[in-house]
Amino acid sequence: MRRLVFLRHAKSDRPAGVEDHERPLSLRGRKASSLMGSYMAKEKLLPDRVLVSTARRTQETWNLACPAFTQDIARTDEQRLYDASADTILEVIRQTPSDVRTLLVIGHNPGLQELALKLISTPGPDLSRLRGKYPTAGLVVIDFDIKRWSEAAAGTGRLDLFTTPKRVLDKA
Repeated sequence: MRRLVFLRHAKSDRPAGVEDHERPLSLRGRKASSLMGSYMAKEKLLPDRVLVSTARRTQETWNLACPAFTQDIARTDEQRLYDASADTILEVIRQTPSDVRTLLVIGHNPGLQELALKLISTPGPDLSRLRGKYPTAGLVVIDFDIKRWSEAAAGTGRLDLFTTPKRVLDKA
């Protein structure tokens, strides 16, 4: 079994004169990043490896989420994830070594949402919500019955979880 976790970057600011790649997180985004890291640790959603887009807002999302984990997690900053299509993200995932059982990808919409919807084969209320909107700092967990990441393909995943900072706070 393989587990794929998508974390969309948290809410970012849009300062005047700052290029998209260099946009920082907003105050709300910084709080949501820490909240989602704590939630992941509490729910034992512990990745073996994290792939992080090189955009400043994704880097900051991970830097604020990762202190919640008690173990070191192998990290790769991946330029190809910045503003990537669903197909490009899937190509990056398929290159993940087989010893990685749980992979966390921190990236951007619309690519993350499109890929999640492409991979998931199981209907349900969480899938309906994901189709409607994938908000910033939203977390998607997809399980696969595969031996290697290279086998990940459309319709091969099962949605285990879709949650957002608002839902995490509402349940607290």
